[in-house]
Amino acid sequence: MTRLSPRNALRRAAGLLAAAGLLAVVPLAGAAAPARADEPPVFTLGGPAETGLHPYRAGGGPKPSRLGITVTAPSGEEGTGFAGRFTLTFDLSGVAGVADVAFDGAASGTETSDGGASGAGASGGGAAPDCEVTGAKAVCVGTGVRPGTHPVAALVVTAAAGGERGDSGTITVTGEAEGAAFTPFTTRVTVGGPDLVMEELPFRTELVPGDRQQAPITFANRGAGDAEGVLLTLRYTRGLDIPQRYSNCRYSEDDPGPSGVGRTTALCTVEGAFEAGEAYTLATPLTIEATERAYRDTFLYRIEEAGPPRPAPAAFERGDGAIPRAVPVTGPQNRAAGRTADPTPHDNQREADFRTENTADFAAYGDRVSGARGATVTADVGFRNVGPAWIGHLRSGEDVAVVDFTVPRGASVVAKPDRCRAVTAAGEYREDQRSPAPRYLCPTSPAVHDGEGLDLPFALRIEEFLIGAEGEVTVRAPSARNPALPFDPAPANNTARLVLNGGDDGDGPSTPPTSDPGPDASPSGAPATSAPGGGAAGASGGSDPGTGSGHGGGLASTGSDALKVAGAAAVALTAGLALVAAARRRTGRHS
Repeated sequence: MTRLSPRNALRRAAGLLAAAGLLAVVPLAGAAAPARADEPPVFTLGGPAETGLHPYRAGGGPKPSRLGITVTAPSGEEGTGFAGRFTLTFDLSGVAGVADVAFDGAASGTETSDGGASGAGASGGGAAPDCEVTGAKAVCVGTGVRPGTHPVAALVVTAAAGGERGDSGTITVTGEAEGAAFTPFTTRVTVGGPDLVMEELPFRTELVPGDRQQAPITFANRGAGDAEGVLLTLRYTRGLDIPQRYSNCRYSEDDPGPSGVGRTTALCTVEGAFEAGEAYTLATPLTIEATERAYRDTFLYRIEEAGPPRPAPAAFERGDGAIPRAVPVTGPQNRAAGRTADPTPHDNQREADFRTENTADFAAYGDRVSGARGATVTADVGFRNVGPAWIGHLRSGEDVAVVDFTVPRGASVVAKPDRCRAVTAAGEYREDQRSPAPRYLCPTSPAVHDGEGLDLPFALRIEEFLIGAEGEVTVRAPSARNPALPFDPAPANNTARLVLNGGDDGDGPSTPPTSDPGPDASPSGAPATSAPGGGAAGASGGSDPGTGSGHGGGLASTGSDALKVAGAAAVALTAGLALVAAARRRTGRHS
């Protein structure tokens, strides 16, 4: 028995590309039901439907398998998580004589055989549960559940001495908390189950747009039992494509928004009996293509036993093409398939990273605004990725770029997008983030899609009426010491101007660049309407003003529409005063 040490602080989300993120698109238990305001939140416990165990070997001892339990809480607008204490109870009586169970306190944050993350430190987003096994019962006490799906406990399961192949039993998990409810979960463990291992493919990883190559998916069953059907998961980023759409596969575009990578996930069920000690390959290899927007991309391919039929997630659509079949491998490739190995995450899935010779043009845009002294106006600045490539820092999770905005003389910032931070005129750290600053840095997310960028509305108060005062908008690398964007072949358009009270010189405002105005755009290519937060309509994906999240952060506390109305009123007031003065001059001449 191992006791898991509690932690007292909520953990923040993991990086963009963790192995647990793969399983998030294939929930093994039903999604948590959204709770009404007058009802307690409902959390759903889950995990793998079945786990295979290596048979107990006399004199050799047991080989462990890891079983990860997850908790799913409503996310987005439907839930805010749970900060209270909760208790999980594991009923182990169903595996008595079949398996021995312990809790893994040393594997904090490591991967489990189901592809998730194990260990106390990776619990549902709050303090790690403290678990104790007593006979046929285990109790874990923890604090805090974060929205989404997260690991909550890691079980180490081994075949019991004296057991036989085919022995099977169940473990049931229930939960309780004051002010919250839990949906229970039951999982099965079987002695002598299959151990599916994905073979690594020798891809060409240095590509140019349009390159295609075959992907002969090959896997082996190195366990002690046959697999009845397999589930093949394919997940590839925005710059890659698999032109075939198979009828036994379900497809989904997940996190397609500006702050997400925009990966495609295919879940393919392949029927058949896959025997222990044999290797199999798809009768017809897949084709992987580097599209015109490829730059730095990944392709993940995973194999697992299909198990009982799973309900198709609502976001997935079935293909209409042929059905791929898996056939036995013949020849030298199959000789090593008879080995029995511990089930480990890297055996179940592989990943390939591709570098495509391509570019992306980041084009900054500014604005022209006018107003009388004391007026508040909204200036819309930012940049667009004109393409052709999308840019993503998948492994590091670092921001792709930063918008560097210098405020024009005679103006002060009274409201800014949440993603932007105030700095000194030299770009150095500034502790005071509340009072107006001469300069602001606005980072992007770790992914910037082709055709998208950042729309950044700033509310400016005109402190002094200066004709043609200029500020600067520059999109550059996050490091000021190395500001060049290595993928951008046209650095000349990385900088634009914000002109304050410049008059009508015929130039007009600098609008977000676009290659295809579309039906909702004006003939000049400028958006005909504005999206929330002051960005181009449709470009921000409906970002909520004031959140600063996603594509085009909104204004903090002050609505951009109200600011635009105030600015328009100030301009109208200035024009009215000019008319009065002209009328007085005419009266003086005729008197």
